[in-house]
Parts: sequence; structure tokens; C-alpha cells
Amino acid sequence: MITSAQMRAARALLGIDQRRLAELADLSLPTIQRMEASSGTVRSNVESLMKVVNALEHAGIELIAEGVASREGGRGVRLKARPQAIE
Repeated sequence: MITSAQMRAARALLGIDQRRLAELADLSLPTIQRMEASSGTVRSNVESLMKVVNALEHAGIELIAEGVASREGGRGVRLKARPQAIE
């Protein structure tokens, strides 16, 4: 549904911190911190995940699933299928 990397990237694009995302999603700061600390797909209850997704989308973020084209064609960032190692 959403990965921790997508959450961090979305926050960076919006220029907000974890506390502000928690406020926008009506969740606690520790919940957002736990979600972002996940590796890969965020593990949380469905209600909390939907709150985050809805808050990000309402703020102007389009979450793009792997292998799916962007609907709006706005600016964005996505990882290649096989990212190069960063040194």
C-alpha cells in the first residue's frame, strides 16, 4: 500500500516533519515514527494507513505503485526498478 520510503519522500516534497504529518493524519507522533521506521511496506492497522494516505493525497501527493504510470503527470520522484548502490 505505502512504503516507509514513500512516506519520507512525501514529507520531503511537502516540506513537513513527522509531527506535522501526524497532525494532518490525526495520528500520534509515535505512530508516524513507527510507520517510517518500518522496512519496506508500512505495517500498521488499516485505519491508520488510510489516514496517512488520505492526508498525503489531500496535501497534493500522488502515491505511485510500482509499475504504474502517474495519473496527473505532475513533477515527482520514483526509484528505478533496480537502483544503483550509493557509495
